[in-house]
Amino acid sequence: MEEVQEIQLSITCQEANEGDFHGYASESNQPTSPQSRKLTLWVRIGIYSLFVLSGQAVATLLGRLYYERGGQSKWLATLVQLAGFPILLPYYLFPTKKSKTKTNHNTTTHSTQSKKPSILLVASLYLVLGLIIAANCYLYSVGLMYLPVSTYSIICASQLGFNAFFSFFLNSQKFTPYIINSLVLLTISSVLLVFEPNSEESSKVSKGKYALGFVCTVGGSAGYGLVLSLTQFLMNKILKKEGFSVIVDVLVFESLVATVAILVGLFASSEWATLRKEMNEFDLGKVSYVMTLSWTAIIWQVFSIGLVGLILEVSSLFSNALSVLGLPIVPVLAVFFFHEKMDGIKVMSMVLAIWGFVSYAYQNYLDSHSSKNDNPISNSQSNTSPEKEING
Repeated sequence: MEEVQEIQLSITCQEANEGDFHGYASESNQPTSPQSRKLTLWVRIGIYSLFVLSGQAVATLLGRLYYERGGQSKWLATLVQLAGFPILLPYYLFPTKKSKTKTNHNTTTHSTQSKKPSILLVASLYLVLGLIIAANCYLYSVGLMYLPVSTYSIICASQLGFNAFFSFFLNSQKFTPYIINSLVLLTISSVLLVFEPNSEESSKVSKGKYALGFVCTVGGSAGYGLVLSLTQFLMNKILKKEGFSVIVDVLVFESLVATVAILVGLFASSEWATLRKEMNEFDLGKVSYVMTLSWTAIIWQVFSIGLVGLILEVSSLFSNALSVLGLPIVPVLAVFFFHEKMDGIKVMSMVLAIWGFVSYAYQNYLDSHSSKNDNPISNSQSNTSPEKEING
């Protein structure tokens, strides 16, 4: 009789413990409130936006400083735009943080794992993207070498138009009158700089080199728009992952391919043989030469984290639009750091660039009030919603 009572007591205690365990698990797995998820989303978007705006301005000015003080290697200036990716590698030492990107629901996890893309497909996309990025960064380096930093930054505003064009085919981007107006204004703001009267004097280069810098910058902007659209396609249609780990993966693998391609160009062009002399003759000294290149590489990675993060959270077009919004910051800073002139044409180009972004932002505002499904930020939030994962 006592043995039976002990068994019953043991069973009762076990059931109580299991109840407490399931109750705790249920409580810990409770989805956060919509307000909390929305706040978290906006915090992430705010941080990524800060990375884009500050990183773009500082890295562009440092790149121009390299040329202003005696730097001559276009391949080295290209390399520092991508070679900073090793600072992201320590992230792989923390697998517990990576697991946050996987859902806690077994059924969804099994479904996700069963539809993993082939390694060959993913590797091919990384290879193509890396090569395009390498060519794109080289074009930007040529443009920054031959153009004043203010002119260069305003021409880069055309990247939004290219991004929208490629997104129309790759990511089903919709065009509205406000979006079209935005693209037209940004295009005019760039073309207007061709008629700048003092372009050769301000850039201190010949007319031919100025034209080459202009064409290369426009080409780099086109490649930039293509890369952003392809990156969004890769993350949304192929990888289908969420979280910071996918940002790190995309940046590391793309930058690795691009860095190898640029190193091949650096040694094939024989520019590597002149780097020691360039460092010795740098106006600010050897230490400043190394620090300028090092900080340029690091800050470009900060910019890239923000850029890819906004693509993941919202869209490539939103990410690019924010980048264009930050472009007027560079000409203003260039007036103080490089004593460049702000003539009427540059001011008009800046106004048109800002007007173009405002037109795009207003369309986004209309979308957010017409339907939640049309709002890219709402879509980003709903895609990460635990309720949606449970309801399937």
